[in-house]
Amino acid sequence: MLTVAILAGGLATRLRPITETVPKSLIEVNGEPFIAHQLRLLKCKGVQRVVLCVGHLGELVQRVIGDGSALGLQIEYSFDGPVLLGTAGAIKNALAKLGESFFVMYGDSYLPCDYAAIAQNFEAASSRSRAVLGMMTVFRNEGKWDTSNVEFEAGRILAYSKTNRTPRMDYIDYGLGVFRAQAFQGVQAGKACDLVELYTVLLERNQLAAFEVRERFYEIGSAAGLRETAEFLAAKSESRLMK
Repeated sequence: MLTVAILAGGLATRLRPITETVPKSLIEVNGEPFIAHQLRLLKCKGVQRVVLCVGHLGELVQRVIGDGSALGLQIEYSFDGPVLLGTAGAIKNALAKLGESFFVMYGDSYLPCDYAAIAQNFEAASSRSRAVLGMMTVFRNEGKWDTSNVEFEAGRILAYSKTNRTPRMDYIDYGLGVFRAQAFQGVQAGKACDLVELYTVLLERNQLAAFEVRERFYEIGSAAGLRETAEFLAAKSESRLMK
């Protein structure tokens, strides 16, 4: 069973003032909340279970989406509580709901890739080396849609950093990871921690596998990204209707 944790607890400050009263997941895109587009895509890709890690205005997300039955999904919620836990901290908080292995993606991303193939590749990598606890998906971005931050060659991540970038970084962290629960053992419960920190530690310990994705990503984390994603989804809907 494919399980996905969606990180939807951030403050989304780049989209203020919209997100002062509406969580980013519920921003309207082509007539419905963005998260509805996300969840429909995941269902189409074979995902059965979703755990929504929510924080800022998370109760509104739960009220709108409910248990997911209307979408053919099983949806559960994990709330940060009074202190936002960051991306890795939120996953640590949700581990009891996620099982032994699971996908992690961001609440502002639309990622039309092959989730089953990624899961199979992760299981194969884990079988070859029991040390593998995570997998980062990467995309050859070349700085086109966002700043590249990964040096990737021959199926391996050679370097990863969002602050110390080099000219050899032609790839970008696609925004979809696969993890074993054990990967979060070192994350302190109840404390804020970012996935960037965890990826960095796993890479240093040779515990991070990689999978190259060919489909480009879309996101609503910025006003420009929101416009582009809306255009992409509108074109996709129109194409489906014409068939």
